[in-house]
Amino acid sequence: MNETPRQGFGYRARRTFTRLLVFCLILGLGGSVVVLLSQLNARTFTLAALDGQLVVMKGRMAPAGALPYRPGDPRMADAYAPIPLEGQDVTLLLMQKFTERDELDRALFPLLESLARPRIASEEPPRVEQGLYYLRRAEKLGGITEEQRLTLQKLLTEVAYFQARQKLEDARRLVSDALAQLKLAAESQSRHARSAHQMLTAVGPPARDLEEALRRAVHTLSGPQNTQGETPPPQQTPPPAPTPTGPEGSPAATQPTPPVENDADSGTTP
Repeated sequence: MNETPRQGFGYRARRTFTRLLVFCLILGLGGSVVVLLSQLNARTFTLAALDGQLVVMKGRMAPAGALPYRPGDPRMADAYAPIPLEGQDVTLLLMQKFTERDELDRALFPLLESLARPRIASEEPPRVEQGLYYLRRAEKLGGITEEQRLTLQKLLTEVAYFQARQKLEDARRLVSDALAQLKLAAESQSRHARSAHQMLTAVGPPARDLEEALRRAVHTLSGPQNTQGETPPPQQTPPPAPTPTGPEGSPAATQPTPPVENDADSGTTP
């Protein structure tokens, strides 16, 4: 009767070590996969519709899951703040994932453009200001394409008038505040009263003229339907009558009027 040879201690140790090594390899590979998936998820951007707003989400350092994206830079935080949807269809955006921020910028630009364009075209100051808000946010998207950048510049050109008008109004307020503060200082008993009085004397009249010109430009000349105070167009003087020309195109000679003969000169008796 044949007996199965008994396995020695060395064989059992080798088998245990091999199993342990295989288990460690599998565990290491699984951990590497988890780390790679976590890193990939942490670089992934998605979009979610929450409370009527489009929220930018950024993946966590985990194989799955995301949190609202809040960059440390305040300028970038404003660019990626929640966007009011206001009836916009964002179904396609919600289905996409972006592994780079440039891809996210290029996807957000059409939405900001669609929100800004009708407000700019309205030419109503409050709505134009809202459109400018969306354009300023689009300006902060650094990953947009060159074509999108040209579109943005074109839209900004269309609202340059409203930007200039707002700056003129800001300048008028600054001039008005400066004159008021100089007057207050000049009428006080402080050590700067004399200097303030001299400054007010020097710049007061032209500053008031400037303030009035700015006020007129902003509140009178910029009225979209204002027709009062407009300078009437100059009256056109009718052109002179054309000079009659002769058969060959030269001015026709004026035929002299024949002299009237006097009866006494003609020698005839009536």
